[in-house]
Amino acid sequence: MSSARLYDDQAYETAIAIIGMAGRFPNAADVATFWQNIASGACSIRSFSDAELLAAGVEPALLQQPNYVKAGTLIDHVEEFDAAFFGFPPREAEVMDPQHRLFLECAWEAFEHAAYNPETHAGLVGVFAGSGSPNYAAGNLMSQPDIVEQAGWLVVHISNEPDSLASMVSYKLNLRGPSVAVQTFCSTSLVAVHLACQSLLTYECDLALAGGSAIAVPHGQGYVYQEGGIVSPDGHCRTFDANAQGSVMGSGVGAVVLKRFTEALADGDQIYAIIRGSAMNNDGMRKVGYTAPGLAGQTAVIARALSNADVSPETIDYIEAHGTATPLGDSVELAAMIKAFQRGTAKQQFCAIGSVKPNVGHLDRASGVTGLIKTSLALHHQLLPPSIDYQSPNPEIDLAGSPFYVNTTARPWPRHDTPRRAGVSSFGLGGTNVHVVLEEAPLPALGDPARPDQLLLISAKTPTALDAATANLAAYLRQHPDANLADVAYTLQGGRTTFAHRRTLVCRDLSDALSVLEAPNHARLLAAQQTSRDRPVAFLFPGVGDHYAGMARELYESEPIFRDIVEQCCAILQPHLGLDLRTLLYPEADRRPTLRHEPFPVVDSPLHATTLAQPAVFVVEYALAQLLIGWGVQPAALLGYSLGEYVAACLAGVLSLEDALTLVAGRARLIAALPDGAMLVVFLSEAEIGPFLRNGVDLALVNGPTSCVLAGPTGPIAALEQALAAQSVACRRVPTSHAFHSHMLAPIADDVTALPAR
Repeated sequence: MSSARLYDDQAYETAIAIIGMAGRFPNAADVATFWQNIASGACSIRSFSDAELLAAGVEPALLQQPNYVKAGTLIDHVEEFDAAFFGFPPREAEVMDPQHRLFLECAWEAFEHAAYNPETHAGLVGVFAGSGSPNYAAGNLMSQPDIVEQAGWLVVHISNEPDSLASMVSYKLNLRGPSVAVQTFCSTSLVAVHLACQSLLTYECDLALAGGSAIAVPHGQGYVYQEGGIVSPDGHCRTFDANAQGSVMGSGVGAVVLKRFTEALADGDQIYAIIRGSAMNNDGMRKVGYTAPGLAGQTAVIARALSNADVSPETIDYIEAHGTATPLGDSVELAAMIKAFQRGTAKQQFCAIGSVKPNVGHLDRASGVTGLIKTSLALHHQLLPPSIDYQSPNPEIDLAGSPFYVNTTARPWPRHDTPRRAGVSSFGLGGTNVHVVLEEAPLPALGDPARPDQLLLISAKTPTALDAATANLAAYLRQHPDANLADVAYTLQGGRTTFAHRRTLVCRDLSDALSVLEAPNHARLLAAQQTSRDRPVAFLFPGVGDHYAGMARELYESEPIFRDIVEQCCAILQPHLGLDLRTLLYPEADRRPTLRHEPFPVVDSPLHATTLAQPAVFVVEYALAQLLIGWGVQPAALLGYSLGEYVAACLAGVLSLEDALTLVAGRARLIAALPDGAMLVVFLSEAEIGPFLRNGVDLALVNGPTSCVLAGPTGPIAALEQALAAQSVACRRVPTSHAFHSHMLAPIADDVTALPAR
């Protein structure tokens, strides 16, 4: 699927991209594990022993009741929370509902998965989410009035009420887009996704987090079965099966990060699926009762979503159904799906159907987004996941004569004349229905060739967390041997928050990175603790002396910004120099794939001539500065020495590039007309250098406490060099043709001053 086709289709102007996701699911602490379980057909609903149930607080008498079902789901480490990471005092964290705690952690992880740092994101970020009833407060806190009194009623209220779920995320992550608590019972989290899409399309926000949280407290208990209710008598959820008798209520948290599709595509985001369209409605009174499903409402919402997505039912390959596994719920849902699809097609047995509930149970307020995550990953991996615990169809519905079949085995998701597409349904108690139409993401565009070296940045709030982050990065690289190291480096630099404890590594490839990351205390794994995030950077531009043919060759060959600036400068200089300076900077005969370890001797290079050396140094310094600025390194100060002053002035806007190059070339011509001279670095202090300032030799500059530079006629400088060597005084000739910063340049002072007026 090409990007060109996408841009040509106006329907994509209102599409939304799913670019990140996170969650906590039964038997899955993250989305990757969740998908492995789904793809393999694993059931995460488990049976509890009496000992486990007693430890979870179940009354012994309840265990003896024949209608008590000893089954349910568990979220690992549900009692844990990284309170310090989010700045919560211990008491405030203690009284916070686990639904809020885990959703906040998942929100952070979802943004990291999307490679966006909300703190530095330029646009508005919205949050749309809902949670279950505050049973933690009712069943735990209210029985401990001393804890409530210490924390304060307001804190307890805020930390447990569903109203504060979304706004607490916005507060802690400093998000300034819409923040909306959504409550529609079982359809809550998919309604949150629908509302987030609407907010993105009306430009209320530029990035949106949507999802839901449902954690049963007390945790790890079974339930009481009542005939005619919504829960299963045997701990199994058999969606669409003839023996379906109800769901198993479970716990889970899910969140997705959404962005307008055209912008996500243009920005090169990782897109897991596209939301082509969605719709939401309510059943009204046209059903048996308030808690019953509504045929007309469900039919209408599916049909409207297909219309909003501008797709034919025949192009839908899979439906992730609400799938409560109740006889009434399944039969109404199947009838609604058939009715909605048959408005647009008479084709039969072409669309697979399934539900996540047999795998993880009914996750209440988190069920809709869980189905969305499952289906998005199915599109991403091009795999139709199996629907488990299914043997024979619901006899109330003629499934064989419908567009649908229950997919019971994992199999490759074939692609036909249209992109792979799917629908996701969620129907809430009380009749709020929502349906979302998904489509596979386009193939990622090929990026520019990567730089030969990559900078990996790691940071954390504590030394222990930094070690964990380092180990996690190494584990990721080992598990993904085909990972693009340039993409990894970009994500670590731009998609992560910078914390005080930091590590950095420059590496060539994945194997090089792993050899360092997996070696404790490796010399190349640099570490530091730094509380500031935006330390000012100064650019210092030296004069001539260390120039050579081939300098910055690797940057010229691999960095487009650097190369373009060099070519622009050389084009401006060509009329002044009478040649293309690139032929001397990067002579074809001497090209190398990387920078030479030893520079060309200046005395053997045409660049030794002042008329060429000074323009060449200017060009390289100016191009390097522009490259750093292009990478995001903005200088707070610009300092220049000698020729470097012109580079600093140009970058500061004092001189235009053309004027600066004209002055540099003219100044070099004037200097070249002067008698030759020489310069000598002498490793003595300014006080010790005095006796040597004779025979026309001047003190050109003081480099430091024990380093000075002398300048003067070639003969006296050569004699002085020999005399100092005889006295065992360290010195080194500066490779230059003239005695800069000495009286020998005084004759051209007026001419240089007059250059800008020409």
